Order: sequence, then C-alpha cells, then structure tokens
Amino acid sequence: MTDHTTDLATEAFVAHRNLLFTVAYEMLGSAADAEDVLQETWLRWVKVDLGQVSDQRAYLVRIATRQALNRLRTVKRRREAYVGQWLPEPLITTPDVAEDIELAESMSMAMMLVLESLSPTERAVFVLREVFEVDYDEIAEAVGKSPDAVRQIAHRARRHVGARRPRRTASASETRVALESFQRAIESGSPQDLLDVLAPDVVLLSDGGGVKRAALHPVTGAEKIVRFYLGGSAKVKATITWEPTVINGSPALAVYVGGELDGVMAVRVEDARITGLYFVRNPEKLTHVTSETPLTLR
Repeated sequence: MTDHTTDLATEAFVAHRNLLFTVAYEMLGSAADAEDVLQETWLRWVKVDLGQVSDQRAYLVRIATRQALNRLRTVKRRREAYVGQWLPEPLITTPDVAEDIELAESMSMAMMLVLESLSPTERAVFVLREVFEVDYDEIAEAVGKSPDAVRQIAHRARRHVGARRPRRTASASETRVALESFQRAIESGSPQDLLDVLAPDVVLLSDGGGVKRAALHPVTGAEKIVRFYLGGSAKVKATITWEPTVINGSPALAVYVGGELDGVMAVRVEDARITGLYFVRNPEKLTHVTSETPLTLR
C-alpha cells in the first residue's frame, strides 16, 4: 500500500472513528473491548482496496460489527464467571449525547443491561437498525444473514427490548432533579428522605468485580436499599462526597472516598422517582471516568 493510499485510509477511519467506537461499545458494554475492536477494524481496513469501496462508512461499520460480534461471543462466556453483578463500563460523555435522545437512551445503564439479554446477532441488528438507522441490506452484509432474516431478527429484538424498557424515558432534566434529591438525602443521612426519592420497588445493582465491596445479587426494595447503603457507609472512615457528572448521556453521580474516585452511580427514573440504581465500583471500569475526557460518540 502506498503512502497516499494509507493516508486516504487513515482519513476515512478517523472520520468515522467515533461512530465505530459507539457501535462497538453498544454491542459490548465495554470501552476497553470497543477499543480492541477499533484496532482490529483498522488492521483489516488498511488491507482493503479502497478503489473497490463505494461507501466507506458502510464498509467500516461492517468490519467493526463483525469484529464486535466475534468478541461479544467471547466476552459473554467471560461474564458468566464474573464475580457478582456485571454492569457496563461507564463513560463520561459530552452534552451533545444527551441531546440525541435515542442515542442517550440506548447508552443508558438500564438499556445496556436489556441489550445484554439479547443474543449477539439480535444485539448487533438492534443497535445498527434502531440506534444508527442502518439499512437492512447493509446489516445483512455485516451479520452474514439475508435481508429478510435480518428483518425478522429486528422485529424479535424490538419486541424483546420493548417488553423490558421503561414505560417512558425520563428526560435529562427529570433525571437531574431526581438525582439532586437523592444526593441531598444521602448527604443528610436521613432514611426518610431517601425513601421519599426511591420508588418502593427500586432495584440496586452494584458492580465491584470482586475487587471492591458490592452486593453480589440485586437488592430490591427501598427499605432494603436504604439499610444497605447506610450500613455500608457507616463502616467507611474517610469522607464520602458525591459530585454530579454525565455518564452515558445521562446525569449521574461520581462518588469519592477520601478524595479518590470510588465509583459511579447511574439511575433510572420513572414518574419522578428512582426505580433503578447502578453503582459501578470495579476500578478496571473507571478508566474513562478518571481520564475526565468526555467522549463524543457520533
């Protein structure tokens, strides 16, 4: 490959890099795995005869999707042996992500966990079609299925996701208001204030990865969660502080213990009350939070 051809390949790859990363991340729930997919995509892209490529974006998405599918089948086996609850790797995102309602919803912790319940092919088809509006013919090329089969897979995936997603997606402002109430309740240490902001059937999922203390199973019910949090925080000798941030396109809280980042709390909000709490403490998943470099994902 000549230097000129390499420059053209690099230019095209850089132009679509954010898109490719987002496709891979939404399929894998891991920024580290998504970065590996980008590297694998690049290695294959530089070997392509660009003169035979009519749509560079579609071709790159096809390569990235195939690499993500291969990795997804591997990581699913790895996650079966994960210690405790597995949650997606949180990402600090730029404000424009929150403005893209469909993208922000698809990247939320709640939705990413729903996507985990899909088969690898269903997840790829759903992400490409519902989030990025890729044509069925292009998706068929990417996943190695016929267009008719892809339509059936898309229908099945939409039905599966629709049965599990929140009835109504809370806006960023609604989520921010609920989080502010939650933060005030935590800082006051008042059990009743916490109960007021949590829905009665709220569910807490915490991910320590076997490294940090976390509940190994979901904690369900406002009263149980309040006891779990207040009991755990009472054992911490250092100062705990909570700071607003934006994670995966939605308002969230970064938790600091003794001035060091300890975790990230994302939430699901319905009817002005918190129905889902997602607390990521696994240090390996906090790299893109400690970097403090917001990601642009389109």
